[in-house]
Amino acid sequence: MKTITSRDNPTLKSLRALLTDTRKQRASGQAVLEGPHLLAAALDHQVRPDLIVVCEGACTNPEVTGLLARAGKVETLCLPDPLFRSLSELAAPVGILARIAVPINAAVPAGAVPPAPTFMPDGDCLLLDAVQDAGNVGTLLRTAAAAGVRDVLLGPGCAGAWSPRVLRAAQGAHFGLCIREQADLAGFLKHYSGNPVATVARDGASLYALDLRQPVAWLFGNEGAGLAPELVALAKRRSTIPLAAGSESLNVAAAAAVCLFEMRRQREFR
Repeated sequence: MKTITSRDNPTLKSLRALLTDTRKQRASGQAVLEGPHLLAAALDHQVRPDLIVVCEGACTNPEVTGLLARAGKVETLCLPDPLFRSLSELAAPVGILARIAVPINAAVPAGAVPPAPTFMPDGDCLLLDAVQDAGNVGTLLRTAAAAGVRDVLLGPGCAGAWSPRVLRAAQGAHFGLCIREQADLAGFLKHYSGNPVATVARDGASLYALDLRQPVAWLFGNEGAGLAPELVALAKRRSTIPLAAGSESLNVAAAAAVCLFEMRRQREFR
């Protein structure tokens, strides 16, 4: 384990860039996992880091030493606690972070026909249109994984799927999903053989009146503007969640949870 004490160390500068700049993260194809839970989730799915950083105060922590042993022969740096705190985005850093190569899931280019056997193994998928809030994106990924929806496409304008806030909100769900960023959602829908459902705040069919037992591509839009009209037009069905009188809408992540688990309920209990 190598000890680093300088803020100007090139490796630390690179890590700061990955933690703070989504464009650099995407360009490099790397991401930083903060905390033992995310690193453990990555290792559980055979995603190995190429760099681990620990703070001095965590070097004897059993959870941290156990993760180091699981990771095997990986370059490991030890930082004084104040230097580690300056690197981490967390208010109370948990003593370990790791750099990984983002699992390769190519975006769907405009006009391309996605290869169905590898792209949609189970048929269902989640399409996000300009969902900008990182907490919402992370919660959507976590909800998709919990509902058994493996494929997630993020269109332009979405928060970076592998940014620190999204990773923390998803709580390790990334590693059980097939995630594509900067995807051409309209191009995908033109070739999708299942049932696209556009979720809209009003004037759609009641969610509970839809038959959701066949493969569904769920479309969820921007927190304020909703789905782009082009995407709504390409969907075969529009759906609205019935709300109590006086309520205007649900948070996009909450709405997705209602929809995905209604689909799951229909398939398991009808």
